[in-house]
Amino acid sequence: MTSNPLENDEITKAQQRFKAQLSTITAQIQNHSIDAGLEDWLNKHMGLESPTYVELKKSCELGVAQGWLCNREGAGLRYGRIFKPVDELHGFSVDVVLMHNIAGPHHKHPNGEIDLIMPLDAAAHFDNKAGGWMVYPPGSAHSPTVGGGQALILYLLPQGAIEFTH
Repeated sequence: MTSNPLENDEITKAQQRFKAQLSTITAQIQNHSIDAGLEDWLNKHMGLESPTYVELKKSCELGVAQGWLCNREGAGLRYGRIFKPVDELHGFSVDVVLMHNIAGPHHKHPNGEIDLIMPLDAAAHFDNKAGGWMVYPPGSAHSPTVGGGQALILYLLPQGAIEFTH
């Protein structure tokens, strides 16, 4: 089976556009402390009604539809690390996970974790938050949980650091 060159070109362009969107965000947050203050700042400047949020959600939905986001599956989750921590992303890795009424594997955030919650169902929530940005400080841990339906979660991890605990 051969792939369609036009289709591959569209995917490459979508991935490049997504990386550029993320680079703009990581440039703005790279010097912030990973804490509640950053969560407040992100929700104020890039929250649910912002063009940044709307465009990121569209890019994630397109990436899932094209098969380059959330292209792995296991334990009831669709997931994938789309970008490793590189200079262009200011040292952040990027993972996107598609979750539907499920708890993911427990893990620790040595350097913190910045999450963008994008509900696909109106009642969907992630760790009891309906949508927008959520920040876990360095040293925190959780079992990421989506209830109330389906949601996409974008994870920014400083230096890609994550420790799965079981």
